[in-house]
Amino acid sequence: MQRLTTAGRLLITALIIGLIYLGLKYVAGIDLIQKFRAGNKTEQTTSSNLPSNEDHTAPNADGSATSEATSEATATSDEASSGGASSGASSEASTGGARPAFNFQAAEPVGGKLKGVVELGASGFNSFIVRVDDQKRWKLEKADFGNSLVLENMASDLDIREGLKQYIANMLNFGVNGREIQFVVSSGALKAETTQKIIKNLKALNYVVNTVTPEQEGRLGLRSVLPPEFDDNAFVVDIGSGNTKISWKNGSDVSAVETFGAKYFQNGDDDSKVYDEVKSKAKGVPSSHRKTCFIIGGIPFELAKQVRNGKERYTVLKMPADYKSENAKQKAGLNIYKAVADATGCQQFVFDWDANFTIGYLLSLK
Repeated sequence: MQRLTTAGRLLITALIIGLIYLGLKYVAGIDLIQKFRAGNKTEQTTSSNLPSNEDHTAPNADGSATSEATSEATATSDEASSGGASSGASSEASTGGARPAFNFQAAEPVGGKLKGVVELGASGFNSFIVRVDDQKRWKLEKADFGNSLVLENMASDLDIREGLKQYIANMLNFGVNGREIQFVVSSGALKAETTQKIIKNLKALNYVVNTVTPEQEGRLGLRSVLPPEFDDNAFVVDIGSGNTKISWKNGSDVSAVETFGAKYFQNGDDDSKVYDEVKSKAKGVPSSHRKTCFIIGGIPFELAKQVRNGKERYTVLKMPADYKSENAKQKAGLNIYKAVADATGCQQFVFDWDANFTIGYLLSLK
């Protein structure tokens, strides 16, 4: 350094100071960039925590999957306004206001024994296990829904036998005595061409097959779904695939009429023709019994799913105009539902998640 001139020393000093300045600027720049990136990462993480309709699916009782976020939103909506539109694609904004509450609890059996029944319906094999006491009070313990494809003429002998064997095994494993298992063919299934083949296979397995007429089915459905407290002011509707049953009590007697089922469109029947006949049959319900309608069947089940609150047994449906059909069968079922509502003026249709006409058959046994 001593050999350098004064000018050289100044130049070297300036160069060193410049390098130090550039180094400090570079370090500060990195620090700022890291802080910016950290802030961006925080925003993305926060955003990803928002609920998504495609995530967190949970199984429903019927085996389908529903978003937890959607379920919570639906539950909140139901609490705020029971008549509001369902978040599902098969409903539209309600115009009928809030649905009336139905605060009723059915009497449960005291003790009792397990009984089982297998139903051959127009759209599938179903089985139910109930506990029944000596006063005919009952409680549904287990239900299984299958598919026999009866009307589609696709059930083979093997399908029938294996399916029924599985139902029987499930009941035996649940604790039902083999002598307490019954088999019932619905009136709608009797109209299908393949039903006799199914009955033959049941008999080949050494089981007694019980068949019912539409009128009997209507009476049995009423016995299952209508609480004694409502004998004098309510009626029952069972909208099945093959037919619809409308029933009510007259003192100790039961009146039941049959009309079109929800698959009437497959036979080419016109909507207006079906509407007029169902409306005519429903007008037979006495005016004193039109306050409440207990309704069961496949289409009411689909409608009740949209507005059910938790695990309630009884769900008050929206009025027919407040639903939008998503397929031909729903459209037909809603046409039947509307005809009943228009004929009776009833404003409270209550779906029972546990009742079925085959349970009524069990209750009719000694």
